[in-house]
Amino acid sequence: MDLLERFKAYLEEVLLIGHDDRVLLAVSGGKDSMLMGFLFKESGYDIAIAHCNFQLRGEASDLDEALVKNFAQGNAIPFFAKRFDTVVFAQEKGISIQMAARELRYQWFEELRKEVQAKWIAVAQHQNDHIETVLLNLTRGTGLQGLQGILPKRESTIRPLLFLNSEEIAQFVKANRIPFRDDASNFSTKYARNKIRLDIIPKFKEITPDFERIFLQNIRHFQESHELLQSFISPIREQLFVKRENVVEIKKEKISPYLNNMPLLFELFKPYGFSKAILQDLRENWQGVSGKVFESPSYKLLLDRELLYLKQDSVEEDDPIVEIYADTSSVVFGGHVFSMGITDDLCLDGNPALAKLDYDKLLFPLTLRYWQEGDVFHPLGMQGKKKLSDFFIQQKVPLFEKKNMPLLINGNGDVLWVVHYRIDNRYKIVKSTKKVFTLVCK
Repeated sequence: MDLLERFKAYLEEVLLIGHDDRVLLAVSGGKDSMLMGFLFKESGYDIAIAHCNFQLRGEASDLDEALVKNFAQGNAIPFFAKRFDTVVFAQEKGISIQMAARELRYQWFEELRKEVQAKWIAVAQHQNDHIETVLLNLTRGTGLQGLQGILPKRESTIRPLLFLNSEEIAQFVKANRIPFRDDASNFSTKYARNKIRLDIIPKFKEITPDFERIFLQNIRHFQESHELLQSFISPIREQLFVKRENVVEIKKEKISPYLNNMPLLFELFKPYGFSKAILQDLRENWQGVSGKVFESPSYKLLLDRELLYLKQDSVEEDDPIVEIYADTSSVVFGGHVFSMGITDDLCLDGNPALAKLDYDKLLFPLTLRYWQEGDVFHPLGMQGKKKLSDFFIQQKVPLFEKKNMPLLINGNGDVLWVVHYRIDNRYKIVKSTKKVFTLVCK
């Protein structure tokens, strides 16, 4: 089977890419990505080409862009290019040039994928990149997950050249006279990956000439071991980690038996990015005062009385507010739909998702916002005012839920309704009430 047929088989049988799927190709102008563009074109797929100009090599960067553009236009392939001020971005973020370029390109690729309605983003990493990635991960410290190397498919990104090695690529490109440009930085050993490719791997090949083939087999063994481990871990996680809208609840009594098994505990929380040191801290505070929060780069874990609450640490808009007027029929806030209307129904209802307020005491527009430190109200059925923070403690409201608690606010600033909990006593309906403003939260 020739290389083109192997490519088609890999797309269909391994990556499961439909022939009608539109694919956005990330083409730099180097040997690997130009081969990928050639193979997709020859295979007749619906493709578009994206090229990043990071403006790091002066005229050479511009010549790379010109080469890719000429290839795309010469083959009637839609072409998109974007120039980045990579150095400035890296300085602002406090990261390396390589990390900055990676972040910039993948963010743009995903935006462009949606814009051109492509199903996949194809990048031209091959078997040698696969090996280098595992060796690089080993130098930094890794577990089974890092020893898997580069996965053929992850979310919307595919790597259709992972069945090829660099020697096969070089031979095919030469035989078919596929144009390409070498990036001089690929031959500099000041970068860790280049040093592994140019210095370290040749030393391994002196010991074992068939090193690359053997190491690829090892990677497959690592992948199989990881898959086996997950087949045991996933059912336990699914049983313990219960999703409730935007938060995951874990009963302390059910996860307690796993506290003394740190490797297992680490695997359970691995998708959420918690380190072993953080989980050790969790274990040491297990019987301590509730309310302690543990953080990973993207999640927060709250240790409460009987439950653990796991929530993504997402950045939300500053002080989101929705206004409600007397003639408003419905609004959306905090993932909930609020429906409202004016009636003369004085019947009381114990439904916590329903609020009935004396219309004549309201000052429009009302607003919906989240709880803020210092908020007070007069809880229905109680005398005097109470800080909402104290009310939440009394009601055993978890910290995460408290921070995302919708409040209905009167035009004079009074809290009218702590949604799903209590209305303000001063605005309840009484026998003399003529009109009732009713709100339902769904």
